Amino acid sequence: MLERRQLKDRTQVTFILPADTPPGPVSVVGDFNDWQPGTHTLVPREDGTRAVTVALPGKSVHSFRYLAAGDYWFDEDQADGHDGANSRLRT
Repeated sequence: MLERRQLKDRTQVTFILPADTPPGPVSVVGDFNDWQPGTHTLVPREDGTRAVTVALPGKSVHSFRYLAAGDYWFDEDQADGHDGANSRLRT
């Protein structure tokens, strides 16, 4: 799931997944972090989910995917679209 919060010239995007699906650590990897795994790792929240928030420039488009343990890549079902294997996000 994606949550967005508009700021003056940026958009805060929170990437949210269930606490245990998939199991193990998960990070969001995309053009906004040079596709570097572990830069934005989802952390547990009190509501039983895990999440990470990233501030992105407003009025821009980004490609991303999730990377879980065991080199398991997967997409966001609620993405704004897809570009080949990548999820797309518009801010």
